Amino acid sequence: MGKLPGPLDLPPVWLAMALGLVWLLDALVPWGLFGPSAGLFGAALAGAGLILMAAAALHMLARRTTVIPKNDPAALVTSGVFRLSRNPIYLADALILAGAILWWDVPHGVPLLIAFIALIQHRFILDEESRLRRLFGADYDRYAARTGRWFGRGR
Repeated sequence: MGKLPGPLDLPPVWLAMALGLVWLLDALVPWGLFGPSAGLFGAALAGAGLILMAAAALHMLARRTTVIPKNDPAALVTSGVFRLSRNPIYLADALILAGAILWWDVPHGVPLLIAFIALIQHRFILDEESRLRRLFGADYDRYAARTGRWFGRGR
């Protein structure tokens, strides 16, 4: 069993804080730039993010590896949604946040989305990549070469 993380070592905590900030921006400085159809697109983005997150987590659990970011994985998962992204759960977080920005019509929240992606990459992804490279060596390097960090083709 892996170590239990502190609250700031859990990406959902960062997502919840970012969502709270977007909601606060909407409450303090309502804008109304995107229009009503953006809300539907935002709901679809957030829904897609939730589905992607669930698919990735279930796939990791099926492979008997951890979903806790700071713990060493027991397996290198490269199939399922991991064929599309090396970090589908973090991609899902970004989709949920982007969806909330559209749903609440907060275009001034876009810099927060960019900051969130940068924070996730520097606080979690780079460390995970280093650990995966150490644990799985050439297998991880081949996977990284063909699969993008966030989405698409490798590196």
